Amino acid sequence: MAPHLSRRGILKASAAAALVPALAPATAAAAKRKSLGAPYASYWYPDSLPPGTPGEGITWRSLKTWRAEDDADLPFNKASVPAARRFTPPPVNATARADRARIQSLVSFAPTASNPPQGAPTADYYATTHWGYVDELVFWGGSSGEGLILAPNAPVVDAAHRHGVPVLGNVFLPPVAYGGDLRWTRDLVQKDSFGRFPLAAQLVAVAVAYGFDGWFVNAETGGGDSTLAADMRGFLTELRSLGTAKGLRVTWYDSMTVNGSVSWQGALNELNRPFFEAADSMFVDFRWSRSTLGSSGQLADRIGRSRYELWAGVDVEASGWNKSVDWDAIVPSNGDAVVSLGIYRPEWTRNHLPAGRTPEQFHAADDRFWSGRSLDPSRPDTSDPWRAPALTVADRSTVSGLPFATVFNTGHGLRWYEQGKAVSDTGWNHLGLQDRMPSRQWVVRTTGSRPHVAFDFADAWHGGSSLLVDGSPDAPVTVDLYATRLPLGADTVVELTHRADAGRVTVELAVATAEPAAPGEPHPYTYLPVAAAEDGWTTRTVRLGGLSGTVHALGVRLTGDGGPVRWRLGALAVHDGGGQIPAAPFAPRITDATDEGMRFVWQAAPGAAGGATAPATRHYTLHRLLPDGTRRFLGATCQRAFFARGLLPEQGEQSARFEVRAVGELYTTSAPATVVRPW
Repeated sequence: MAPHLSRRGILKASAAAALVPALAPATAAAAKRKSLGAPYASYWYPDSLPPGTPGEGITWRSLKTWRAEDDADLPFNKASVPAARRFTPPPVNATARADRARIQSLVSFAPTASNPPQGAPTADYYATTHWGYVDELVFWGGSSGEGLILAPNAPVVDAAHRHGVPVLGNVFLPPVAYGGDLRWTRDLVQKDSFGRFPLAAQLVAVAVAYGFDGWFVNAETGGGDSTLAADMRGFLTELRSLGTAKGLRVTWYDSMTVNGSVSWQGALNELNRPFFEAADSMFVDFRWSRSTLGSSGQLADRIGRSRYELWAGVDVEASGWNKSVDWDAIVPSNGDAVVSLGIYRPEWTRNHLPAGRTPEQFHAADDRFWSGRSLDPSRPDTSDPWRAPALTVADRSTVSGLPFATVFNTGHGLRWYEQGKAVSDTGWNHLGLQDRMPSRQWVVRTTGSRPHVAFDFADAWHGGSSLLVDGSPDAPVTVDLYATRLPLGADTVVELTHRADAGRVTVELAVATAEPAAPGEPHPYTYLPVAAAEDGWTTRTVRLGGLSGTVHALGVRLTGDGGPVRWRLGALAVHDGGGQIPAAPFAPRITDATDEGMRFVWQAAPGAAGGATAPATRHYTLHRLLPDGTRRFLGATCQRAFFARGLLPEQGEQSARFEVRAVGELYTTSAPATVVRPW
């Protein structure tokens, strides 16, 4: 049995308990739905369903009978952000390697059932910001009592795609000890009268309809034979063939062997080689050793496959960065990696924190996990037993085109802000609203005292967070923000929205038009003055007309007067000017209303994807226009559908009026599209 299996049941229970405060109202209401009610992320069994009846809040579905046109929740679950193209800047330290080993991250974001596709009213969420190190994300989950096949929810896919990371759904055929039944494996690999595998075509259809990037197949139900194994290989071959034509990929988990038994090898060998050859990559079970990974890489070389298509599993579910790992077996400190790295359950950075955890606590732990003990990937602590990803894998960026803007929104918060004002005091999470995050958190260069740099949730310009620099710098401090490939034109400008909460600080924009001289060296910045902030948030514009070529990096340099400084950066935007206001959405309507809430859908304006004629739409906001003329913020989403919960008439109100607005890449807002519903 794989090491993580003994904890899977425990983890599932603890993860569900952690999410109960946010999701309990939805789950309780599910039993009282009069109509469609709240949408949730989708999950299925391959074909046949378990005996009995599902538990509260659980819906049993068959993948075999799924059709996109019958999927009422599809508008809420369909990802809207295409996968961005990535580039690899020179590594920020001398130990990280580019274009060799990769990292796969297997994350359980929420329970299988009752996982909302548009976030939830709590800031307690695994809103990781370290996408620059991840090459493939697996949307982990599934259980015998809920469903075995999980489609990733839209917020996760949109956030990952914004950073160029493909997302795989999960096919989990559990061990018998965890409720597995071999009939589900046989259901998955059943053939039609033409010898084809209909569920392979269904998996491809789901991925295309929902907008994610393929499947992680984990067949751990024992009791099979060589005939079943041969069918599984045929199924994988067809799944990969059909998926490749649609730009999808398939990862196989080292579990079933060629004789049909489940026997985790901890290696690529002749017992699982046919499955690897049928897939795009393979997750090597945790039983690996230095010798088995070495032989696995050699075998991959011999059969003409990249050794970096093997992910050596590291189980951090229970102990995070305290996990004892033979790092040199995977990613030696000197020389090329042996194979790639598969990190199983990095959401430990959230789960290990005590009840009442805050977003700041989560991000501090997540920074420690991904950047290392020094909390600065440009100053790696090589004595740290935990070999953080930043020490071994070069980060990637997707900031390569104009316009580019960020409000440093991490995808969760204690309040929602617009134009520097809190318009909702409710905690929230919606990972799809996350900005493109700095890929190097946090590179701070100074000859003096190093201030603390982090996302902060006490105030924001837009969304839920801002960037805070807090300390007593006694020398100029340069903070790297983004590795970029931005073209410079005569009209290119950078806008910074900033605020000094304490102390006197001189701010300069750091712009590099060339790469560093060598890995680990600083960017050759040019420093341009930024006018001081007035009281409160202030937007200043810096013209780049004196520079030419390509912007390779952006940052800020702060110079204090020796005393305490608290300085916030709320927004950073780079553009060439011109009209940047998106067109309004149109044809909004309410498709379903229950005691639980209302379903809204609308259509995008022509050109909303961006191009020569219109600015792209980044996301949409929904407000309710109250009888006194004020607006109440209901939520935001990247999809063209939204479920608003708990809507009731105001005193004397005969009808409710709602407004949908498009928000562009520069956070400019369209005119509203309005829909009215009589009470």
